[in-house]
Amino acid sequence: NTIAQPRTFATLNQVIRGIRKPRLKQSASPALLGSPQRRGVTLKVFNVKPKKPNSAQRKVCRVRLTSGKVVQAYIPGEGHNVQEHAVVLVRGGRVPDCPGVRYKVVRGALDCQGVVTRKKGRSKYGAKRP
Repeated sequence: NTIAQPRTFATLNQVIRGIRKPRLKQSASPALLGSPQRRGVTLKVFNVKPKKPNSAQRKVCRVRLTSGKVVQAYIPGEGHNVQEHAVVLVRGGRVPDCPGVRYKVVRGALDCQGVVTRKKGRSKYGAKRP
């Protein structure tokens, strides 16, 4: 059987020659395949309880994107009209207290309405000027 070779460091000459390759950064939202947003069809809308210190009912939906991948997307804001088979726009951005939720639904785009009662920070929730 083969013995594992000890990991060798680059020599000073190799460093000067610039032989080292930069580590590739892994994408935080791989299902979008490099695009800023993607369209998708909601398969299921449900509530998720957040991780330990927090307590709430986070609104989440399972979405099949045009890339063919199925992801869980968070629906931000108070109240929503997203139902099964609704066409939504999905962007990156994880929800820290919900494990496995790495995407968000764009409010005010396609079938998802904006938050009606929103007065501050309206652009993130697709709300019109009051």
